[in-house]
Amino acid sequence: MCASMPQIFLLMTDSEEIKCVKEFAQGNSRAFELLFLHYQPKLVAFIDGFIKDNEEARDMSQDIFLRLWEKRLECGEIKSFKAFLFKTAKFAIYNYFDHQLVNSKFVEQMLFAPIETISADESLFAKELQELIDFTVKNMPDQRRRIFEMSRNEGLSNDEIAQKLGISKRTVENHITTALAAIRKITGLAILLFGC
Repeated sequence: MCASMPQIFLLMTDSEEIKCVKEFAQGNSRAFELLFLHYQPKLVAFIDGFIKDNEEARDMSQDIFLRLWEKRLECGEIKSFKAFLFKTAKFAIYNYFDHQLVNSKFVEQMLFAPIETISADESLFAKELQELIDFTVKNMPDQRRRIFEMSRNEGLSNDEIAQKLGISKRTVENHITTALAAIRKITGLAILLFGC
């Protein structure tokens, strides 16, 4: 039984996680506690990476787990708990910024070539990760986003972008470097915390 393994949150295998999720869905509070202990710190760090407010990130993660407990009967069929949490956290982040920024919209197109995957879990993770990359780009300062999209989407060189925008090539390079660093940070954090 999942609930009889007090160290499970330190080393939780896929089969142990599935067991815990099933027991939690049946109302086992110890199984829920173990899932919470295993994933809540990761969830806080992930959300905080976007909103830059640790206290708010903790509140948001608590809300996510509270809603999970309230809807536990619906959780028995979850195939991958970490993928489910990742998606839930993504929408919590979107909602946070939706309340912070009036009329915010999210990019619906792919920035990079599709990621080749070998399993349904990996495919879902790649799709969710791409949406977070799109979200990150959409929320960059206007000029940085424009320069990045001109480089990646339109295939323009740094010289061509500099000419079109009437700025120096160095400024273009700085914006692209900063944009890529932001994307690497988000993707690295997502893969570290929720990667399949």
